[in-house]
Amino acid sequence: MVCPRFLIAVMLVFLAFGASAEPSVRVVATHPGAEAMLGRDESFYVRIEFNTDEPVSIWARPFFQGKPVQKAKSNASLPHSGWGYALGWFSLDGADAVDEVRIKLGGGKPYREWEALSYPVRLTGTGMPVAQRAQPAWLEEMLSEEKERYRQNYEQRMSEPVSTGGMLFMMFFMLAVLALLVVGAGAPLWGVWKWRGGWRIGAAVPALVMAFVIGRIVVDTARDPTSHNLWPFEILMWGGASAVVMGVLALIRRLAR
Repeated sequence: MVCPRFLIAVMLVFLAFGASAEPSVRVVATHPGAEAMLGRDESFYVRIEFNTDEPVSIWARPFFQGKPVQKAKSNASLPHSGWGYALGWFSLDGADAVDEVRIKLGGGKPYREWEALSYPVRLTGTGMPVAQRAQPAWLEEMLSEEKERYRQNYEQRMSEPVSTGGMLFMMFFMLAVLALLVVGAGAPLWGVWKWRGGWRIGAAVPALVMAFVIGRIVVDTARDPTSHNLWPFEILMWGGASAVVMGVLALIRRLAR
């Protein structure tokens, strides 16, 4: 007769080997170094070694005193699996400080996102443009590999057949983005042109915000095509907010008259 304890031990061994291990990551290099001054929009690159049984996306995010740095841009990520190296990066929009880089992962079924590692740094953003630094060989190689991966992913997605429902959704989505772009940018400009006094100043605020948002998207994507992969949602958010503000201003102005 088989001992029950032996059966339990065997089951635990099978469960231990059958369960997929938690993805592991570690920072193996950065450019520039962990203590550095960063100019405006200068990228801080992180070379991340990963080992994972399931596909995960990997991001590098700047933090200061336990809180995320708000005025910063950071990398997008295609899924990674197996063992290898991933490239994370972020850049600061202004004069900010960073005392840790948190490596964030996303994946699994059901999908979840979690912070896997904290890497201490001492970075100071100057808010001023700087000359481009010479890049190490590992960074040039990884940038080239990332560009090729995104190109292959784009070609694969373009070659996949699109359903009728998907085509209709994309058509209405892009029409909504275009409409909010026109209204969000056009309505404040119309208010600045037609209104006078404090009403003109009120209309100038969303006009300047929309000009900043659109200008940043154009400049950033010209420098790095992957920096604003979700730009339509930025237009939806800021264009919608601008349209709401102008609608409220127009209503109050009409009631006041």
